[in-house]
Amino acid sequence: MSNDFLSQEEIDALLSGAAESAVPEEEDLDAADKDLLGEIGNICMGSASTTLSILINQAVSITTPKVSLTTLRKMKESFQVPNIAIEVKFSSGLGGANLLVLKVPDAAVIADLMMGGSGVYAGGELSEIHMSAVSEAMNQMIGSAATSMATMFSREVNITPPNAILWDDNAQKLSNTMSEDEKIIQVAFRLTVGNLIDSEIMQILPVETGRSIIEAMTATYKEDSKEPQSQPVVEQVVDTKVSTEEEVPVHKAQFMPFEAPKGQAMPKNIDLILDVPIEVSVILGRTRKTIKEILELNTGSLIELDKLVEEPVEILINGKKVAEGEVVVVNENFGIRITNIISNVERVKNLRN
Repeated sequence: MSNDFLSQEEIDALLSGAAESAVPEEEDLDAADKDLLGEIGNICMGSASTTLSILINQAVSITTPKVSLTTLRKMKESFQVPNIAIEVKFSSGLGGANLLVLKVPDAAVIADLMMGGSGVYAGGELSEIHMSAVSEAMNQMIGSAATSMATMFSREVNITPPNAILWDDNAQKLSNTMSEDEKIIQVAFRLTVGNLIDSEIMQILPVETGRSIIEAMTATYKEDSKEPQSQPVVEQVVDTKVSTEEEVPVHKAQFMPFEAPKGQAMPKNIDLILDVPIEVSVILGRTRKTIKEILELNTGSLIELDKLVEEPVEILINGKKVAEGEVVVVNENFGIRITNIISNVERVKNLRN
């Protein structure tokens, strides 16, 4: 009689097999979801590359995302060590976590550039100072990516302080929030830094985080699509009016300080990018310090900059100098009065230099 009954181990095995077969892998993310995550990642990493470029004063490109589904266990089997891993959790706006993985040789080059070096990696282990430098760089990159997502989703997206680890053993635990056999989204980006790095940087998300990103983007798209039906008609009338008055020069459409060519028409779809945020920075001055001098800084220490008192400050847009100005006070806040707009010719010279 006992042979007619299943043991507890056999029952558990049958239940486990039924559960695994009941949820096929294709239901996790379809091709459209992967494409959307790739595009969102491309935009966010584009912002992160700008941040990294400012930190290391090198041309940085993070492009060509490749999205795939896997587990941490499978990923670790095919991934070479050592690597630097930075993990953050989303505290508001999105759920789940975000893990950024960078190869140690690439991390060493970035750390050396941040500390004023030439970006040469001689091999060996990362020092504590190098580890801190590259952790700060990756932290700011993730923060910049979160800001981009907040702009895209029209909601506040906040992250927790990052947790940085040196992953130098495949048996080592890689994440505090993702289990080894949990389904994850792996997004591989091509990373280039000047002529020093041509490698990959990896972004890892739990599937639930990927779903929350997709849902946020879908909700934003639905809100944007709720436009009054009469609005396209108004735009069409305006376009018709402009076309009938082409012979009349409209000087207000020309931005003379930027030396716009005469007769050049404004792009018809310029309104599509008017709400795209850009980063405006004001550089009061610069200086260069050694690591020893930085470590010796205390409260009350003075740092001398390379600018004289009456010299104009630099105004940068997305890291590029476009104007100069002077510091003023506006309603108890600091402000900048523009005194000079950089011409196109000067901008080209700056890019070449």
